[in-house]
Amino acid sequence: MDEEKRITLRLPAQLHEWLAAQARSARRSLNSEIVYRLEAERDAAAADAESP
Repeated sequence: MDEEKRITLRLPAQLHEWLAAQARSARRSLNSEIVYRLEAERDAAAADAESP
């Protein structure tokens, strides 16, 4: 990332708990887990857009 932006993010408690558990199991911070998942989804969406 060239530049970082700080945001306030509101999540349902159950989603937060699930994401935190996923982050722990992957040995990532919650922030890193969210970024990882968003980047993966972005890449998948771009790949889908490129395929016929």
